[in-house]
Amino acid sequence: MVPAVVDSPAPPAAAAPPELGRDVLERCRRRDPVAFRAFVGRYERPVFALLSRILGRGPHVEDLAQEAFLRAFRAFPKFDLDARAKPSTWLLTIATRLALDAKKRATLTTVPIDAAANVGGAATPETERARAELRMSIERAAAALPEDQRVAFVLAEFHALSIAEIATIVEAPEATVKTRLFRARARLQTSLGNLVEES
Repeated sequence: MVPAVVDSPAPPAAAAPPELGRDVLERCRRRDPVAFRAFVGRYERPVFALLSRILGRGPHVEDLAQEAFLRAFRAFPKFDLDARAKPSTWLLTIATRLALDAKKRATLTTVPIDAAANVGGAATPETERARAELRMSIERAAAALPEDQRVAFVLAEFHALSIAEIATIVEAPEATVKTRLFRARARLQTSLGNLVEES
C-alpha cells in the first residue's frame, strides 16, 4: 500500500504567517528600506526552502535568494497591490525562474528534496525510524522526477500553491501543470509502491 502522503498535499507543519499588510507593501513600492527589511524577514524562509528543494542545498541557494530579493526590490514599484497575485506568489515566481535559469546555465549537484512527510502520532523510536525511512524514500523518488514535474510537485505539495499560481510561475497552461502534477504523483506512487513491496 502506498503512503497517503503522496496522494494528497502534505499539511503544513505550522500555519504560514499572514501576508504583509498593504501599508508595508506600499512602502516597499516606494523602496522604503525599513519596509523592505520587513518584507525580506517575512519571506526569506519560503524562498530559501523553495530554492533548496529545486536546486539542493549549498552556497548557490544563498546567492540566488539574494538575487531574488534584489530583483523584487527593483521591480516593487511595478507591483500591483490590487492584483490577484499575493506577494508571496510574486516572490516565489521570481525565485523559481532564477532557479530554473541557474539549472540551465550549470549542472548543480542536487541534494534530495527536504522531506515534508509529517506523520501524526506520538514520537517513539519505531515511529521516528518509520518517518525517517519514509522521508528518505520520498526524497529519493522525488529527486528522480524530471525537472518540470519536480518543480510543479514542490510548488504544490511543499508551498501549497494552486494550479493557477503554479501555471503563472512556470509560464505554462494550467492543463500542462495538472498533467505534470499527475505524472509526478503517479511516478512517486509507483516508486514508493515498489519500495514498499521490496521491503
